Parts: sequence; structure tokens; C-alpha cells
Amino acid sequence: MISSAKRRGFTLIELLVVIAIIAVLMGVLFPVLRRARESGKDIICRNNMRQVGLGANFYADDNNFLLPRGAAGDSLAAWYQLFIPYLAQDVTKDFGGGPDDYRNVAIYRCPSYPDREQTVCYVVNGWQFDRVGDDGFEILTPTSIMKNRQKASTIYLADNEDGNWRAIIKKSDDPGVRRCDVFRPSHMPNSTVTSGLGEGRRVAGTRHRNQNGCNFLFLDWHVTWMSPEEGSDPYLWMWDK
Repeated sequence: MISSAKRRGFTLIELLVVIAIIAVLMGVLFPVLRRARESGKDIICRNNMRQVGLGANFYADDNNFLLPRGAAGDSLAAWYQLFIPYLAQDVTKDFGGGPDDYRNVAIYRCPSYPDREQTVCYVVNGWQFDRVGDDGFEILTPTSIMKNRQKASTIYLADNEDGNWRAIIKKSDDPGVRRCDVFRPSHMPNSTVTSGLGEGRRVAGTRHRNQNGCNFLFLDWHVTWMSPEEGSDPYLWMWDK
């Protein structure tokens, strides 16, 4: 027997209700997915920092417990150049940049760094203080990790700030390869200085956790996140190595 009932389709109102529900769900899910994606990037950044910490520790074991600061060794090579042999990274000529081309090196990259061309997304502690309350100065020579009694509260690496005053490093002879260290208050994330030789923020203030802070590697090789308020003037002693 053939039913005489006609098939009933969606009315315009029903269709609009379905579209509205989908829009609401998308509005709820997108922020969650964005936070999950940023959380994944934060995890990668932290893992990279920990791996650099292990490389730094191996380097110190082979070099009388000395760690590079602003620069180190007879060649005054930057810290990230010295750690390459200990991080199983491939510095090749694939990009035509010579033997110290860092575009194949993944370990120094933070996936949250805005400029994908940047290959060195971290800055090292090159700060030395004579006394409490002074601005300190840049130290270029290696220092002994054994002399530090507060490793768990002494910063060694931090997320690199991004901006037009920060050099993009692709290979060892690029301008600014030596400017991946921190040694003055104007390098802190709360600084308003963004120009001048050796000046300008170098520690990121808007990276990770909804863009409100950055990651730090300490001398006991643990990694933690701090906000600009926690990592600025009241906590300058964390840089006093």
C-alpha cells in the first residue's frame, strides 16, 4: 500500500535554528581549540628548553664545568653555536648559507615565535652584578656552574622577544648573532625601550598561556613559566648568576 503522506522537509525557521546552534557551538569550540593549540606549542617550547639544558649540562661536563654566557671560548662563539654537537642537530649547507646555517636546527625554535624565519628563539643569561641595586654589566666569558649555589632560582635561558629591533638569525654570520643574551634592565619584558645598540627588550613578555608571559630555563635545568610582573624588576635577582 502506497502512503499518501507527503515527505516533510525543513522549514526556514528550523533551518535557521540549526544554523544558529552550529554557530554557537563553533563560538564555544574555537577558543577551546585555540587554547589547545597554544598549549601544544607551549609544551614543545618547554621540551626544547629542557633539551637545550641537557646539552648545556653535557657541554659543561666537557669544559671544566664552564657555561657560555654572552659569548664563550677562544672564538667567542654564541651559546647556541657551542651546544650544537651536544643536541644531535644537523647544521648543514642545504640552504646555501654555509656550514653554520641554522635553518635545519629545530631545537632552538619556539613554535609560538611570530616570525617563522627566526631560528634562535631563546636568549641566554649574560648578566653580572657587582652589588645589589646596580644595573649590572654584560659578561662575555664562561662562568663555572659549580660556583652557583642557587641553581633552581637562577635563570639561564628565556623566550626571545620578537619585534623589528630583534635580529632574525639564519646563519652564523648574520647581523645580531651575538645579541642573544640578556644583561641590562632594558632587556626585561616590562621595558619600553625598543631601539639602540644593545638596547631593547630581549625577554618576551607576551608568549604562551594566552600571550601573558614566557618560559624560563633555570640552572638546575627545570623549565617554568612566569608573567612579566614575576620576571621583571622585583625578580632581577633571578638573573644574578
